[in-house]
Amino acid sequence: MIKKEVEKILQYVQKPARYVGGELNSVVKNPDEVALRYAFCFPDTYEIGMSHLGMKILYGLVNARDDAWCERVFAPDTDMEELMRKNNIPLFALESGDYIKDFDIIGFTLQYELSYTNVLNMLDLAGIKLFSKDRTELTPIICCGGPCACNPEPIADFFDIVFLGDGEETTEQVLDLLKYCKENGLSKHDFLLKAKDIRGIYVPSFYEPSYNDDGTLRELKPINGAPKKVKKAVVADMDTCYYPDKFVVPFINIVHDRAVEEIFRGCIRGCRFCQAGFTYRPIREKSVETINKQSKALIDSTGYDELSLCSLSTSDHSCVNEMLTSLIDWTAKDNINLSLPSLRVDNFSDELVEKLNMVRKSGLTFAAEAGTQRLRDVINKNISEEEILHTCTKAFDNGWTTVKLYFMMGLPTETMEDIEGIANLGMN
Repeated sequence: MIKKEVEKILQYVQKPARYVGGELNSVVKNPDEVALRYAFCFPDTYEIGMSHLGMKILYGLVNARDDAWCERVFAPDTDMEELMRKNNIPLFALESGDYIKDFDIIGFTLQYELSYTNVLNMLDLAGIKLFSKDRTELTPIICCGGPCACNPEPIADFFDIVFLGDGEETTEQVLDLLKYCKENGLSKHDFLLKAKDIRGIYVPSFYEPSYNDDGTLRELKPINGAPKKVKKAVVADMDTCYYPDKFVVPFINIVHDRAVEEIFRGCIRGCRFCQAGFTYRPIREKSVETINKQSKALIDSTGYDELSLCSLSTSDHSCVNEMLTSLIDWTAKDNINLSLPSLRVDNFSDELVEKLNMVRKSGLTFAAEAGTQRLRDVINKNISEEEILHTCTKAFDNGWTTVKLYFMMGLPTETMEDIEGIANLGMN
C-alpha cells in the first residue's frame, strides 16, 4: 500500500511505476501474522534489479515460509531520491510501502563493485546507521551476498553478516536463527556468535585486521571462536533445490523482461579472467525433467512469450540436445521464443542448430573475449579465430541475421594490437 506522502510525489517523477508495487505475482502478507520481515535490496534501479534471477529465487524462497515476508527494495533514481530527501521520506519496500528501517533483516545483493556506494546511499536514505559497530540492537540485521561478496573487505565494516556461496539453504538457516533470537530476547552479539557457525556465513566484526607498512592487509585474526577460513555454502542438488514457479511481472519494461530458467551452476571451462567460473564452481546440473517442468510453470504463471535458459555456458549442459527437444515440444506449439545466451563458439554443433531452427529465432551471442589469438591463449579461452568465423558462418547460413560477439578490454598483457584485433575480427 502506497503511503500518502509517497503518492503525492509520484506525479513529479519520470517512472512512477518503479515505486508503487502491486505487480502480478507480488506477495502481500499481513505484517502482524509474520515473525520476520525481510527487505531484499538491489542497489540499482528497478529495471536492473527486477532482471536479477537471484532476487527472484530468494524472494520466492522467503515468501514460501508462513513466518516471514520478503519485500523488494530498489535504489530510487535521482529524481525520486531528491523528492524523498526533500520531503523526509525514508526508503520503503514496494509490497507494503513500509519503511525498511523497521524490518528485521535487510539484505543487499552485490553484483558489481560500482554498486557499493549505492548500498551506503540506500542505508542513509533509509535512516539506518552505516557502520555495523554503531547498530547495537538485534534488528535490523544488515547483510549482503552475491559474487562481489567473495571479497567483502572493502565494505565489511558496514555489514553484520556476509553470505558466501549459494544462498538458498543459508538464508533459511539465518532466518530460523534470527527468529529464535527474537523470541528468546537474545542480543545482536548472541545472534552473531551463533551465525558464525553456519557454513557460508562470514561475520566481519569477529576478525581483527592488521596491516603492512604500505597499507595492504597482512592478516585477519579470528576472535570469538570464528573460523580461520569461512567455507562457502554449496547447494549440492539442483533438482531438489528451491526454484520459484512464478516471477513478479513488472508494469514497465525491464532489462530482461522474460521468464528465466537456470539450467546449471558452475562451468566446465577454466577461463582465467572469469570470476563467475570460480565463484560458482563446482558444476551442478538440473535434469531435463526438472528444467522442462520449471520452465512450463513459469510461462503459465507469468504469460511471458520468451523463455531464456540461464547458465554460464548454456551449450555445455551434458544433455543439451535432449533438453532442447523436450522444451521445443511445447514452446514451438505455444509460440514461445526460446533464448540460449552464453553459447560456446566451439560446440555450436549441427545438431544444436537443427534444434534451434525449430523455434522462433532470437539473437545468438558468442563470447570471443579477445581480438587476437595470443590474448585468447593468455586468458585460457580455448577457441581459435577459425572456429569463431566458422560458427558465425554456420549461423548466417541457417537463417540468423545477427550474431553478437562479446569482447573484453583491459585484460592482462593487452596491447593496442589486441584492441585493433577486435575490429579486424568483426570485419571478417
